[in-house]
Amino acid sequence: MRMTPSRTSRTPHVPRRTATGAVAAVATLLLAAAPATAEDAAPDVPEWTVTSGTDGGGATTGTRTPMSSSSLPPDSWCVSTYGSKVCFQHDGDVVWVLDTASDGMSAIGGVYTNYGRGPEACRNKSGYNRWVKCDKDYDESGSVRLRALRYDGDTGKYYQPEAYSGWLPVDGS
Repeated sequence: MRMTPSRTSRTPHVPRRTATGAVAAVATLLLAAAPATAEDAAPDVPEWTVTSGTDGGGATTGTRTPMSSSSLPPDSWCVSTYGSKVCFQHDGDVVWVLDTASDGMSAIGGVYTNYGRGPEACRNKSGYNRWVKCDKDYDESGSVRLRALRYDGDTGKYYQPEAYSGWLPVDGS
């Protein structure tokens, strides 16, 4: 009589690693790092007046400033999300924007007011890990609200995730 091995062993079954499994794992990683899609587009983006920050060589609208977050003036309020950090410095009405993702998109710092001035934005085209400074002049009796998000200059679309600050007094009080 011939005996066959039993399939009810106490050792758990361990699946073999295959080339197909490796390809699936790589595909999953690539999809996770895929560029933003139309579904990621940010809703409700106003017709902003956009000021582009430029490098320090004769900038007319902003200055690129390599510095760490700890170098910001202590009286700055900030809001951040993936790809964008936006800060407001009440002393001088300065909007700072940092690109926090090396994804080919620009960081955008949107600014809203509570006194009727149209929405504006400061765009960081200077690249990853660079701050851009945009000088503004807001009504000292008003408040501003910051919005951080990303912008694709090739398509003209804004992308989520996005984040908002609360209302911040322009005079810092």
